[in-house]
Amino acid sequence: MLPWMIGFAVFMAFPIGWSLYLTFQKVGLTGTGFKYKYIGLQNFKDALLKDNEFTIQLLVFLQQMIFMIPIIIIFSLCVSILLNQRFPGRFLFRAIFFLPVIFSTGQVLTELFQQGAGDVPFIAQYGIDTYVSDHFSASMAEPILNILGMMILILWSSGVQILIFIAGFQTISNSIYEAVRIDGASPWTSFWKITLPGIKPFIGLNLLYTMVDLFTFPFNPIMEQIKKNMFSITTGYGYASAIAWLYFLLIMILIGLIMLFLNSSNKAGRA
Repeated sequence: MLPWMIGFAVFMAFPIGWSLYLTFQKVGLTGTGFKYKYIGLQNFKDALLKDNEFTIQLLVFLQQMIFMIPIIIIFSLCVSILLNQRFPGRFLFRAIFFLPVIFSTGQVLTELFQQGAGDVPFIAQYGIDTYVSDHFSASMAEPILNILGMMILILWSSGVQILIFIAGFQTISNSIYEAVRIDGASPWTSFWKITLPGIKPFIGLNLLYTMVDLFTFPFNPIMEQIKKNMFSITTGYGYASAIAWLYFLLIMILIGLIMLFLNSSNKAGRA
């Protein structure tokens, strides 16, 4: 861990500490430079109580994540089950599903979306958006349509999870499957009784990875909100830092819940 600790101390420790310091300041830009005024927890109070735009965007984003994370996990699990079978060209298909992870990162992903590569035209073409709007309430229809519009993103975001699930399948001994087949168990029974309990820790690991990946996505509206307030005259760096720290604390709470899930899975596995 020493190289990571050195890199963190040199490149990240000071910016993180400085951003925490700014959360308690009212930062103004003058002709001679930045001007700092201590205001305590006022930035946090404004973000939680006065800034309706930030609160609404945060709630909408969390609602989308509640839908997207299970979809990505289930999609990755289904694809990994198929790719774990023995068939000609298996390595090629595994590489195809992992290629988007390599190419759709950072500026490449931004450029692809700006060119319309992330759109799903058949949603409007076949009237799926109208069907969803007619059969669901407005509060449910909007996130569902947003998720359908991000199906390409879901496909691109599943490469690492697929590999993790495939690695999880390798930890289950083939002799166990041979034993249950001799006892007359069907493949469906084997999946629910052996495969799913065996990869439960890997499900938790994929939950953790997927959540962190989506919460740091380049088109994340909360990160756009942070950038917007950072360069605003009325709010500035202090308020933007407060929003960033609130967002960070929310992520840490969700990570803590997933870690509890992982610990319970490990204890159940040992038992």
